Amino acid sequence: MSSAPTLTVEQGATLLDRVRQSVSQYVVGQEATVHDALVAYLARGHVLVEGVPGTAKTLLVRALASALGLRFSRIQFTPDLMPSDVTGVNVLRDPTKGFEFQPGPVFTDLLLGDEINRAPAKTQSALLEAMAERQVTVDGVSRPLGDAFTVFATQNPVEHEGTYPLPEAQLDRFLIKTVMPYPSREAELELLARYESGFDAERLVAADMTSALADVDAIAIRQLVDSVRVAPEVRVYIADIARSTREERMLSLGASPRATVALFRAARAAAVLEGRDFVIPDDVKGVTPAVLRHRINLAPELEVEGRSPDDVLSALLARVRVPE
Repeated sequence: MSSAPTLTVEQGATLLDRVRQSVSQYVVGQEATVHDALVAYLARGHVLVEGVPGTAKTLLVRALASALGLRFSRIQFTPDLMPSDVTGVNVLRDPTKGFEFQPGPVFTDLLLGDEINRAPAKTQSALLEAMAERQVTVDGVSRPLGDAFTVFATQNPVEHEGTYPLPEAQLDRFLIKTVMPYPSREAELELLARYESGFDAERLVAADMTSALADVDAIAIRQLVDSVRVAPEVRVYIADIARSTREERMLSLGASPRATVALFRAARAAAVLEGRDFVIPDDVKGVTPAVLRHRINLAPELEVEGRSPDDVLSALLARVRVPE
């Protein structure tokens, strides 16, 4: 891969808007989820996508990979999936040459782990090293993954039979948890109009998708986040939001220090999407639900009442002092 070009934040925002437009050609009515996915990618984080079947979770990741000019790979998680099915395995093809490593689907840029909660914990944990260190170890040999490596894992919020809940340690490795809701009435009508004109997501292949960027640009855009400035008072705001979750009686588990850092990283990425090289409080407030909703646990009585993590986070954001 050639060296990445030097971009300004304004140029990066223009390119990212091109990526959004490209994805929107295939994914209708999911603007918030596309925004969350781009924030996570820019911040070098991973995404947990929750949504009922048929809300275009797979199509979203495939379209995003194509728009960014990156490789795409998909793993269907099942109860009998083995860790080697994810990472790869050493195979003896020629006894005179010894074992040869056969890479698994994890060796890609954007990896879709479909229905990750259907695989047992041992297989789920095969992704932990890849997500945390961007490398996998097979038979004692560590093999690096690419600079663009990002995991998008999906889970179904409705069906619980035959699923294995993700442990808190693994949930904490996801920078963002985004929720794909049902589309609006207008978006659903637009979807039907596209199908009438010949669009069919099930027959779509990568060759049909438009690449908005070259892969070198996709790496360069990530580097813009490192130059985004965060004023001391905004850093205090970020810390206060995370700390408020630990003092909230409606929560049995608050946000970890890693969550505080995640909020910082996501806010910088959100600023880049807006074409700014500095973070404002609205950037922090905007990414807080996606960054924290999977890192906090509700008190049992709130779960009985049908309250959600987003309800608690909304109340906390209303109480935490916003810097002027």
